[in-house]
Amino acid sequence: MLAIASAAAEDLPAPRSFAELESAGARVGQIHILPQEIFDTSDPKEGRLPYRWANALHVRTRPFVIERALLFKSGDPVSVRLIEETERTLRSNRYLYDVQIRPGAYHDGSVDIEVITRDTWSLDPSANAGRTGGANSSGIHLAEHNLLGTGISLGVGRSKTVDRTSQEFKFSNDRVFGTRISTAFTHETNSDGSRDSASIVRPFYALDARWAAGVTALRDDRIDPIYNAGNVVSEFRHRLERSEAFAGWSAGLSDGWVQRYSVGLSAQKDVYAPEPGRTGPPRLPADEKLVAPFVRYELLEDHYETLLNHDLIGRPEFFALGFAAKVQLGWAGRSLGSTQDMALYAASVGQGFQPTPDHTLTLTGELTGRYHDGAVDRQQAGFDARWYARQSTRWLFYAAASADVLTRPGPVDFLLLGGDNGLRGYPLRYQSGTRRALFTVEERWYTDAYPLRLFRVGGAAFIDVGRAWGGDNTNALNPGWLSNVGVGLRVVNARSAFSSVLHVDVAFPIQPTADLKKVQLLVKTRASF
Repeated sequence: MLAIASAAAEDLPAPRSFAELESAGARVGQIHILPQEIFDTSDPKEGRLPYRWANALHVRTRPFVIERALLFKSGDPVSVRLIEETERTLRSNRYLYDVQIRPGAYHDGSVDIEVITRDTWSLDPSANAGRTGGANSSGIHLAEHNLLGTGISLGVGRSKTVDRTSQEFKFSNDRVFGTRISTAFTHETNSDGSRDSASIVRPFYALDARWAAGVTALRDDRIDPIYNAGNVVSEFRHRLERSEAFAGWSAGLSDGWVQRYSVGLSAQKDVYAPEPGRTGPPRLPADEKLVAPFVRYELLEDHYETLLNHDLIGRPEFFALGFAAKVQLGWAGRSLGSTQDMALYAASVGQGFQPTPDHTLTLTGELTGRYHDGAVDRQQAGFDARWYARQSTRWLFYAAASADVLTRPGPVDFLLLGGDNGLRGYPLRYQSGTRRALFTVEERWYTDAYPLRLFRVGGAAFIDVGRAWGGDNTNALNPGWLSNVGVGLRVVNARSAFSSVLHVDVAFPIQPTADLKKVQLLVKTRASF
């Protein structure tokens, strides 16, 4: 039985912990959904008029939205695992700032459960400007991430980047008609073309979910640039159409492990052409169409740890430390309309480790490619490692290493490295090649500052070292290893649904060549610290 309540329960025996209740065989009684406003006006620090206005202008999340996300219901046995997974699921919603699930009154072998949520400010009328790798970007947007408290996201905007100017419309709903089905649609009208994407998917929404199915589609018409030494050296027209339909099933969670199986059909069409008035590359790939049935297998281990002040500031973070692997195999055949027969493959693997409570290591690897005529083709292999060493509640040492390799790439396939993807002291897309390596170390600082009860503030000092090399488009001016040092400010609006982390970095290339500025200023938003 579900209840929406704010009053205290009857004076019954004090509740025990969920672990004790599970051991005692207790069942879930009433579930009290308690959505809270953005600001707690009973707190003197948040009781002033501006905070009251914000609450008054905001439509609180509807209780049924929270209810539909719960992975337990009245009458179920109490499960600590399901309660913790429910909290992770709820916290993943941008329109929620805080989530607490706690036991209430206990009686006759049943325990009432309180689900307390606090909203974020979900209306985003914003103008932004940024600078990365010597290139400016700007935009103006109006988005609502929790339309009338329903969890629906709707937005329009205009943005300008180094590649194009875009006008976009976005819509998404993770609970269509109260089901587990999610849908999303995006339309962009760009200065160099257009882009449309749509999806209707019923995902594996929980570890114990038994089936999934969906359809996705993408159409993209754009001009793709090729960079060398941070400058555009050629451009070409690329028209892409991609779609996929799939169905999957699983036996659910068993002894801490999940296995999932999927079958589906994918289709992709690529058309390349010179662009009038632009300098084209020496050679373009041949047009291609691939229609491929596929099978997919996933293996997941249920192991999560809750950490604080790692990739976010002042908010709980859920690190997936269990083993995770995915393999997909497909066959594109001429009989289905493909331009040639070939095998398609993709695989990923990840594992987290926590040798001590203050040290966390995550490792991931990925492989994608095709096989035909007795050889691999357009294969990319990548590896990423991240190490977090907590020195105190306010200080953390972070180190990361990544590497990628292309095997038999296409004429316009390159790995890029520069100010927009990790080498902060250099222009964007400064080096390119068939091999890439990047190493980063940071000393991170998370402050207690909480200006206006809105912003969380941190900082970082960093060193980046990297190189991209190999192939026909290497940077002849500066082909070797590159490095930079720098410092940065991190600011996040913790009370908004659009709470990306603002990065303001000043980076200095070490031993810069004549074509480089001695100081790079970077202003951008990212999903993490």
